[in-house]
Amino acid sequence: MAVKMDFSQFVSGIPAGDYVFQDTPYPQQIQEAAQLLLKADAVLIGAGAGLSTAAGLAYGGRRFTENFGEFIEKYGAAYMTDMYSAGFYPFPSEESKWGYWSKHAWLNRIEPEGLPLYRAVYEVVKDRPHFVLTTNVDHQFWKAGFSDEVIFATQGDYGEIQCEKGCHDRAYDAVPMFRQMNQARRDCLIPSYMVPRCPVCGGNMAMHLRCDQHFVEDSHWNEAAVPESFGGRAVGINADIAGAVRDISEELRKERVIR
Repeated sequence: MAVKMDFSQFVSGIPAGDYVFQDTPYPQQIQEAAQLLLKADAVLIGAGAGLSTAAGLAYGGRRFTENFGEFIEKYGAAYMTDMYSAGFYPFPSEESKWGYWSKHAWLNRIEPEGLPLYRAVYEVVKDRPHFVLTTNVDHQFWKAGFSDEVIFATQGDYGEIQCEKGCHDRAYDAVPMFRQMNQARRDCLIPSYMVPRCPVCGGNMAMHLRCDQHFVEDSHWNEAAVPESFGGRAVGINADIAGAVRDISEELRKERVIR
């Protein structure tokens, strides 16, 4: 009988060295990277989901089942497999949608302090020019001590909401709202009076996350995309962080980029 195999099953449990060709052993690469960081005049940090996972913000496994047990029971384990997948569930009402997202935002954006791994990264670069290009939306770079003007979070922020249809270019701070929702939530639902509405068109609101064509690139987003760190050059958006860092480094003709 044929066994269905997908990418995740193929790499699960297999050392990277068995399927990714490396000329240089990892320990040597780490030592070389450390030396380059010590000598660098400036540092460009490209960070994706792997950094937050390594820091402790895992979206699946025990952390998910222990914190989202009531959602798994209500909507089914087939759909509630992890925090990322659960975000795409077709919630039947605004009360249920914000019931989930208020929990998600609380657990991954509001409750955690700056995590040790992020703080360690800050310690490495704080005394030299640096810039952060990240797809992470958990606000950890800010919490670790990085200043706002050196961070470009391309995909949004768990602490913000926007018009679901993007009728106007503005994202709104939702942290106080999520705190209240998190306390008021019962049976995975928030009270109807807490459901946010767009102040312009009166329609539904959504998380400020790049999940469709309605993602809002507001003034703060656009200012971050043209940082002083790059002499006013616009930072390009690539399909992935590694690609974006590569594109920027080539544009600026940097001699060496650590990946």
